[in-house]
Amino acid sequence: MGRVYNFSAGPAVLPEEVLKEAAEEMLDYKGTGMSVMEMSHRSKAFQEIIDEAEKDLRELMNIPDNYKVLFLQGGASLQFAMIPMNLMKNKKAAYIITGQWAKKAYQEAKNYGEAVAVASSADQTFSYIPDCSDLEIPEDADYVYICENNTIYGTKYKELPNTKGHTLVADVSSCFLSEPVDVTKYGVIYGGVQKNIGPAGVVIAIIREDLITEEVLPGTPTMMRYKTHADNGSMYNTPPCYGIYICGKVFQWLKKKGGLSAMKELNEKKAKLLYDFLDQSELFKGTVVKKDRSLMNVPFVTGSEELDAKFVKEAKAAGFENLKGHRTVGGMRASIYNAMPIEGVEALVAFMKKFEAENK
Repeated sequence: MGRVYNFSAGPAVLPEEVLKEAAEEMLDYKGTGMSVMEMSHRSKAFQEIIDEAEKDLRELMNIPDNYKVLFLQGGASLQFAMIPMNLMKNKKAAYIITGQWAKKAYQEAKNYGEAVAVASSADQTFSYIPDCSDLEIPEDADYVYICENNTIYGTKYKELPNTKGHTLVADVSSCFLSEPVDVTKYGVIYGGVQKNIGPAGVVIAIIREDLITEEVLPGTPTMMRYKTHADNGSMYNTPPCYGIYICGKVFQWLKKKGGLSAMKELNEKKAKLLYDFLDQSELFKGTVVKKDRSLMNVPFVTGSEELDAKFVKEAKAAGFENLKGHRTVGGMRASIYNAMPIEGVEALVAFMKKFEAENK
């Protein structure tokens, strides 16, 4: 069997080119006589890998010099705690709840101070992004927190919230590097890489330097302080070396593809194919308010659980993997990250048309 079209929400599809290159270097990385998996993180070869990865990411995202780039572990879920531990000076923060991950971050923050839900779209199964142009943000809130692209529910902020001068913290796990971004609008922009960048096990946090201080909540472990990692170039302890190496290759692949504006154009084209079909289909329909649709995650349903199950089963047999929706939404979900080729989306739409004709 050849490669399948993998629509998984994460760990997710990686560029074939990158995988092939990694395979070629598996036993002998650039004449070192060993694999990156076996290499000391203190070696010159690995230092070059992490330095180059950071340099390429800075270039891709146009990251200003007063922001640190940290390669961390523990998934986005550990950041749910690290953020309040490091940033909650007044013990208060505002959270906008647009899905399961924002909700988990909000609940975690309650362990460290007062987390205030200033807006939510829970009333309609998170199928839209609330209006964030004039929220009641507590004056003494340390930051405003969002999950920018909601993997499960397929929504995306098209406009960032008006934080009224407060620091914006954003989890961008599932839209990382999918389009150009103005880093200066954020205090912290972070994400797990296993959706749109690399293998599971790495989190990249981009943090404005003034937010990285000695002043953390009492009891914050050494490993949970941003300063620990910033002062040591992400090498306070052994970093996820192989994961960082693959991320670095993906950054190079993105640069070769023309950077983030080229990616945005391609992602819009791929998403349009799928959304246009959903909008005219008599069987399938999208679950998200049109203006808030994600370019990365596309949930859809037939309206019948039996048909949904039949579709997922037949799709799998036809080489389309991981299309089953998240249990909280049901139905199907196609994650069409950067590495999903446009041919994959075209093939999926053709298959959906055929399924609709057969199951009307």
